[in-house]
Amino acid sequence: MSPVLASQPDTDARAWWRGSVIYQIYPRSFADSNGDGVGDLAGVTAHLDHVAALGVDAVWLSPFFTSPMRDFGYDISDFCGVDPVFGTLADFDALIARAHQLGLRVLIDQVYSHSSDQHPWFRESRASRDNPRADWYVWADPKADGSPPTNWQSVFGGPAWTWDARRGQYYLHNFLREQPDLNFHNPEVQEATLATAKFWLDRGVDGFRLDALNFSMHDPDLRDNPPAPDTGKPRTRSFDFQQHLYNQSHADIPAFLERIRALTDSYGGRFTVAEVGGPTPEAEMHAFTAGEGRLNSAYSFAFLYADRLTPALVRDAAAGWPAEPGMGWPSWAFENHDAPRAVSRWVDAAHRADFARMKMLLLLSLRGNAILFQGEELGLTQVEIGFADLQDPEAIANWPLTLSRDGVRTPMPWRADAPQLGFSEGRPWLPVGPDHAALAVDRQSADAGSLLNLTRRLIALRHANPALMTGSITIHEAGEALLLFARAAEGQTLLCAFNMGDSAVPAPAALKGRRVVEAVNGATTEMLPPFAALIAE
Repeated sequence: MSPVLASQPDTDARAWWRGSVIYQIYPRSFADSNGDGVGDLAGVTAHLDHVAALGVDAVWLSPFFTSPMRDFGYDISDFCGVDPVFGTLADFDALIARAHQLGLRVLIDQVYSHSSDQHPWFRESRASRDNPRADWYVWADPKADGSPPTNWQSVFGGPAWTWDARRGQYYLHNFLREQPDLNFHNPEVQEATLATAKFWLDRGVDGFRLDALNFSMHDPDLRDNPPAPDTGKPRTRSFDFQQHLYNQSHADIPAFLERIRALTDSYGGRFTVAEVGGPTPEAEMHAFTAGEGRLNSAYSFAFLYADRLTPALVRDAAAGWPAEPGMGWPSWAFENHDAPRAVSRWVDAAHRADFARMKMLLLLSLRGNAILFQGEELGLTQVEIGFADLQDPEAIANWPLTLSRDGVRTPMPWRADAPQLGFSEGRPWLPVGPDHAALAVDRQSADAGSLLNLTRRLIALRHANPALMTGSITIHEAGEALLLFARAAEGQTLLCAFNMGDSAVPAPAALKGRRVVEAVNGATTEMLPPFAALIAE
């Protein structure tokens, strides 16, 4: 580990992760080093210079663990192994070493809710009702008529229970049937999971993003979920018809998180962030990050599945995380490996370039951590994936009604004129975006006015201004198109103004006479053209 990254206890507001910019890498789609069409750890290591040049604080790696790949790495058969498609533990160690050399911290996913059905723990658990790991997963007897124990439905559609003749019982799976739920009410499961975390901490990781955390404990009384009210939105999965009161979100989860935090704090300078999904996750996010003994942050879905980016959406998201004693620290993302590209979701094609610049300035101006998904710095668009090329199991099962996650997972475009845009020498596991050559890293690096170079500048701006890193946020205006808020810290106050509409609007009077620190799309203290934004001091 380089001296730049010497560990220090996270005891004050200047902890490295507070206000940090984190770059998410989906290894399958980042860079392929061996020509098999699948990105790998060596490919990531070879391209870390690009990430470091952005100026981000940390890299977050999506799963690279040993897996049958039924859900592309979120079905893990060895929590302490690297799947051969991604390389070896030695490749991981080399990645860690290179990242630290470049001043980048490394966060990795931890998937505690479930394992693969090929994991040795599950193979033993399903073998009988009296083996040492019989109670490591969630098993239950059928009802008298042989039907599942509850009405719970899985996220990917269909019942959340699968019959297993070996035990004459059903096992719970909130996701695919190949992803049985671990029983975190069992102390032995908690101990095994903490041992997994310790394994990676000992290898030098700087923190964890905890996947699907609110699914990690169920109601032991196995009560049925009540029906969900019809909101008028399309319901394409059986999961959408229920209020998920009992298959997830048990009140004992925070106590387990305190054990995780105690472990990570014992290593000094480590960071933990929870993924908490669902239509109303705020209460759980607050519970998972409350005080100083639980997780450092929670990963908000406020923007990831929003149909539109509006001033009201930003206002409400910010209001959910007031700077009050005991309140946790938020993390924000506009895109990730599960959510469609924002420039395809939030704006028409004619305004994408301008919108991408405004969106980037907004993300890097919010109070909290900013998480960029690979390619977001390039303004990548969502790719339409035909049925023949689909890999996403949910999209295949629900075709054509469920939006495929594959469209955001397409290969990273490195070189515009190279085969497969420089991602691989072989046929990639997903097709490259047909319009992504013009957005490739090499072209944008050479263009001073590109989104890539703007992103580098904006990240540097954030780091140079305490108000943007850790300051308070006060929303002054959230109209139909105009958003105005202040960030303040250490005697510095910055006003941040955004026009989220496609028509020009007069700049707020509060900007008059102020010095412009940064502006995009022609913004001035007098006028905000369509999708223009500025920061003034």
